[in-house]
Order: sequence, then structure tokens, then C-alpha cells
Amino acid sequence: MTVSLVYETHSITTDNEAGIATGWLPGQLSKEGRRLACELGERRRNDNLSAVFVSDLARAAETATIAFAGSNININYDSRLRECDYGTFNGAPAAELNRVRAQHIELPFPGGQSYLYVIAETRDFLTDIARQFDGRRVCVIAHSANKWALDVLLLGKRIEDLVAAPFEWQPGWEYTLEAPFA
Repeated sequence: MTVSLVYETHSITTDNEAGIATGWLPGQLSKEGRRLACELGERRRNDNLSAVFVSDLARAAETATIAFAGSNININYDSRLRECDYGTFNGAPAAELNRVRAQHIELPFPGGQSYLYVIAETRDFLTDIARQFDGRRVCVIAHSANKWALDVLLLGKRIEDLVAAPFEWQPGWEYTLEAPFA
């Protein structure tokens, strides 16, 4: 059996608009971000979802709250879906972070994490999802590092290539998670 997984990034934040790399800081949705969160809900409310799993960082939680307000879809917050902790780069200009992120695939950011750590956390999360939601459809709302982790774990892409390229947003990605996942 398989799990059908739809992945959405959190909506646009005031930090995104200002060119700031939020990392583990909470962040908050901008006016445009709140509008896009409503659109996410319109896309996904009738998408036969068994559950929604969300990063516990404020910007992702706010996205899910707006998107699924008034629905009966169960929203679950999970710290394993957090953005990479950029340590001393949390809140730094995104251009500054982009220049050094390829150096932190294995080596943690000063005071933070590595991208391999995010991949390991995502693998642990997927293992649990495969056990609990075999044959069903779930939605995940998280961050760019988690999207890259899914691409590594489920599509066989290289993290080195993903962090070197600009993140290209789109309204959701579809993945198939073979159960059991290990």
C-alpha cells in the first residue's frame, strides 16, 4: 500500500517579502500570505485528506489555521517539520544565507543544524506517516528545507543540487510514499 502525500509550503511572510531568512524564528504571514493561505484551503479542503501535518513554527501554523478554518480536517503540529535551524543566520538577509547554505549540508550552521539533520527528521516523520496512514492521503505544510528533504528521500535527488538552486514555489507537490517506509 501507499500513502499519497501532498506538500505545501507555508504562505508568504513579512520576512519573505523583506528578504529575510526566518529559519527557526516564528515569522508571520503578510497580507498576501493570508490570501494565499485561503487559496490553499480552497485547493485542499475537498482533496480527500485524512489529516494535515504542519510545522509547529508560527508561520506554518498560521497557514494551516487559515487554510482549514471551519473544516473537520485534523491538523497535527510536528516539530520534525521545522525549517532548518540556521543558528546565527536566523533572521539574516536571505542573500547572505544563500551564499553559505551549501556549506551546511553536513556541517551545522553556527549554533544551528545541518540539512542532513532536517533530512533525518523528515525520514523519521515519514516512517510514522507510512505506518499510520497506509492507503490514505495526507497534506504536509512546512518549509523549503522539508521540501528538499522529501525530494531527497522520495525522489532520489541530491541535497547538494537542491540547496544550490533557487527554491521555486508552486501550489503544492504530490508524492507517493511506499508503506512501510524506512
